[in-house]
Amino acid sequence: MSTRPETLPAPPVPTTQPLPWGRRYLAVSPDHFRIDYAINPFMHLDDQPDPVRTREQWAAMVAAIEAAGASVEVLGQLAEAPDMVYAMNLGLALEREDGSPHVVLSHMRHAERRMETPAAERWWADRGATTQRTGRDGVGAHLEAGDAFAWRGDLVVGFGPRTEELALKHLATELGTTVRGFRIVHPGMYHMDLGFCPLDDTRAMVCPAAYDEASAAALLDLVPEPLVLTEDEAMTFCANSVVVGRTVVMPACPDRVRAQLEEWGFEVVVVDVSELLKGGGAVRCLTNPLDVRLGRDLRPVPGGGVVLPS
Repeated sequence: MSTRPETLPAPPVPTTQPLPWGRRYLAVSPDHFRIDYAINPFMHLDDQPDPVRTREQWAAMVAAIEAAGASVEVLGQLAEAPDMVYAMNLGLALEREDGSPHVVLSHMRHAERRMETPAAERWWADRGATTQRTGRDGVGAHLEAGDAFAWRGDLVVGFGPRTEELALKHLATELGTTVRGFRIVHPGMYHMDLGFCPLDDTRAMVCPAAYDEASAAALLDLVPEPLVLTEDEAMTFCANSVVVGRTVVMPACPDRVRAQLEEWGFEVVVVDVSELLKGGGAVRCLTNPLDVRLGRDLRPVPGGGVVLPS
């Protein structure tokens, strides 16, 4: 009788799925972009953006996103709101399960940006959206939507420099989903979208240096296949990118990062947004996805829940 072990079938090859959202965006035209104040390490009053180059770079970014297969809607910029061009921070845009729009409006940490929210609220209301807030001046909690991503069924949220920890509880309760919080400590990566970028359903760019030790470890545990960024790589703003299917529209792409993205089958498209970087934001900051869907991209959880690193 043979003692040779029975040949077992090879395990299935893991497959990844593109992000289900990221095909529709809101952007704010840079009609009045300038540096009137300094609320992050990249803003300098003596280094003003060139208006012509700014407009050209912004238009080229929009064209690259559209060429990748996404659509872009445009909101005009208020003259008194120079940072409004960073559309990601206007609010967390969502679709209900029936496709109707809903948005959690941002409550900005810095007073200089708070006049942006009413204009954004009117834009969404004109399109039939329902709105909610985590707080108003002096009440509630600060929330900036650049800190929030729908990924793997949960809402992944950075907190610390801009978004308050209390806002995570509001989001979980009001949206009825799980919110996973990660404490940001790096002064140059003050929003989650500077040190984290989901690529598909299993992969994401992660910069551990953006977070405290417990949060960095928890975030790396959350991502099945992380592309771990060094601090120097992240400070090129490479994580502040937009993913449309298998195309990554990026403001910069270090060689090692490009090699890994291409090995994974992504097409890298680099766009020059150097004038807009003078305000501390790049491609992700300049765009806001409109097609994140409750029930599909955010799993319903009765009463919601917050998960923090232990």
